[in-house]
Amino acid sequence: ALSSDVTLELKKLLFLLMAFCYNESMIKEISVLILAYLLGSIPSGLWIGKVFFNINLREHGSGNTGTTNTFRILGKKAGIIVFAIDFLKGTLAVLLPTFFGIQGISPMVFGLLAVLGHTFPVFAGFKGGKAVATSAGVLLGFSPILLLILAVYFVASLYLTSMISFSSV
Repeated sequence: ALSSDVTLELKKLLFLLMAFCYNESMIKEISVLILAYLLGSIPSGLWIGKVFFNINLREHGSGNTGTTNTFRILGKKAGIIVFAIDFLKGTLAVLLPTFFGIQGISPMVFGLLAVLGHTFPVFAGFKGGKAVATSAGVLLGFSPILLLILAVYFVASLYLTSMISFSSV
């Protein structure tokens, strides 16, 4: 559930949005951009840790709420679920303009907002993960071939270094 402070801030933001937008198209575009950020802000690792394991990921391992720390602290099953959710957040964000018939704004802008949402989530005090899985999801939605090429580099560097942080760059 959203705190009353966050709810109030969202209401203020929507009021300002409607006050400064000069047509319905602009309202729709800005609303969907905000939706992309909010989608990215869903802290799946944090919530899964708290709900199913009674563990706050921020207090264990690296302190991040993303996929890698979830694998390390909560295990393989939870890690796979968090990866899938975070990955799909990025893919869905890139597809939002198609779903809502928005043209003239690159789908990558929507993906970037999802990545920013994952990194600085409004639902988790603006302290999120590194957005590696979300960024990969953005690439799937925008350029699957590029994702495949980068996945080869990721796997090769992971094999050579055994370091997720290095491979994620």
